[in-house]
Amino acid sequence: MPAERAMKILVVDDFAFSRQVVINTLEQLGFNNTDEAADGYSALVRLKSALFEFVIMDWNMSKISGLELLKQIRADPKLKHIPVLMVTKDCLQEEIVAASKAGVNDYIIKPFEANTFAEKLENIFR
Repeated sequence: MPAERAMKILVVDDFAFSRQVVINTLEQLGFNNTDEAADGYSALVRLKSALFEFVIMDWNMSKISGLELLKQIRADPKLKHIPVLMVTKDCLQEEIVAASKAGVNDYIIKPFEANTFAEKLENIFR
């Protein structure tokens, strides 16, 4: 994945600590071009106003849920090509199915290890 390490990544989670964990993990893996949003609505505004190449988002968020944000990304011709990794604390089958139907590229369950996170990124960008 060396060519992708410079890509601009948006990290979306309503908990600052969770955003920081994701950003720190990305930095460990060599990804330093990150930005963040504290909720789905702010993320959608950011996505429409700047060029992002990858989105990592939480499932449970205020204003717009991760699933709804994913649906809005996939419905927008200018955004639908952006790969999305969904982060969830629950491993509920119905959530995974709903995210898959909505077009998620992959998902990871909190808490996660850096090597598992790296494997998910490799799967998405392979």
